[in-house]
Amino acid sequence: MKPKYLKPIIFLACLLPLARLAWKAFNAGLGANPIQVITFSTGTWTLVFLLVTLSITPLRKLTKQYWLIQYRRMLGLFAFFYGCLHFTTYIWLDQFFDLHSVYKDIYKRPFITVGFTAFVLMIPLAATSTKWAIRKLGKRWQILHRLIYLTAIAGVIHFLWAVKLDKRKPEIYAGILGLLLLYRLAVWYRARMMTSKSVVAQSQLSSPRVVVEQR
Repeated sequence: MKPKYLKPIIFLACLLPLARLAWKAFNAGLGANPIQVITFSTGTWTLVFLLVTLSITPLRKLTKQYWLIQYRRMLGLFAFFYGCLHFTTYIWLDQFFDLHSVYKDIYKRPFITVGFTAFVLMIPLAATSTKWAIRKLGKRWQILHRLIYLTAIAGVIHFLWAVKLDKRKPEIYAGILGLLLLYRLAVWYRARMMTSKSVVAQSQLSSPRVVVEQR
């Protein structure tokens, strides 16, 4: 059963990373390189929320807590929110809105290229997250929102390539994403096998009729 008042609690919990970052900023707790700290924090939480969003479907099926699906859209939008903060930090505090420099960075530095790709892929997901878009797009909405897998893959690669020394944290995220993708693949394979068995069973049931008609 869904706990009462859970939605506002989750919403406020999703804002805690930003509140913690703001607290550090106002209390001179961002260290010698505040831009790097802000960039790392917002980027990490973008990836965390992406993985949490992807975890909702297997979690609700395995635990049979189907009400969890109600929070997937909100968590996905928070992933986009922190992605926007991450990109804004880069283009504003790091590049000072020098679009030519940004273009050169995207073109020449692979980890920036793949990170920018991940951010761009998130835009149509956020733009079509409304109930109106779900009704309007119908089945195409589900196809479009499979982009979240490509977004997460690009985000993990971006993290792996951005970190120079200690890669344990991005490798953990890569492992979690790998498990989620394996689950998705297993579900797809099972559904395909069940469909194949259903087609074979129907053909076996219909074959005696054909024989009788031919006689």
